[in-house]
Amino acid sequence: MLVTIFRTVILYIAVVLCMRIMGKRQVGELQPAELVVTILISELASIPVQDLSRPVISGIVPVVVLVVLEILMSSLTLKIPPLRRAVSGKPAIVIRNGQIDQKMMKKLRMTIDDLLEGLRQAGTFKIQQVAYAVMETNGKISVMLFDDQTPPTKQELHMPAPCKGMPVTVISDGRLQKQAFASGQITKEQVMARLHTAHLTVDQVFLMTANLKNEFFIVKKKED
Repeated sequence: MLVTIFRTVILYIAVVLCMRIMGKRQVGELQPAELVVTILISELASIPVQDLSRPVISGIVPVVVLVVLEILMSSLTLKIPPLRRAVSGKPAIVIRNGQIDQKMMKKLRMTIDDLLEGLRQAGTFKIQQVAYAVMETNGKISVMLFDDQTPPTKQELHMPAPCKGMPVTVISDGRLQKQAFASGQITKEQVMARLHTAHLTVDQVFLMTANLKNEFFIVKKKED
């Protein structure tokens, strides 16, 4: 039992490190080749766990080889566009100038329900608002609305739009995040002063963020 647990931990660490090297992607964002490699890695890693007569290295070596091949293929596809199109395919326009391309949908074996679901996931519930819809190589649909269906920007309304920067988390679940002060965007003194104004302590805060304009957002912890 202990041997199985030990082998599982070793293989888990090896697979996690290999997947980390391959890069961060959600399952829904994987290209077909990446999905195949991911499935193969899980299958190969499980063999030494199921068969204790096999050494752990027999599972680690194929996994490493697959990762190296994936990295090599990724490098080649960056430099050779025809290879990239062969491996990953290319985006396909399914709505053009507001018109559904039914031939393309048949070619993609895509139903109208698939199209409507993709549009909803892209934040559009009315197909008549869509000027262009593109089926990406990872299976997701990107949408561009007609100009009269898009909300106006501050630039179009001639409104000032100062950059507030990306909010950083300064307190998470009652713990001060020291790395938030590394950029110099916010200081610990400013955080403590804001907490003092709100009559709160660090332990009482579930979440606290701040931006370049020293605008704070605070969520208090709920009492048990």
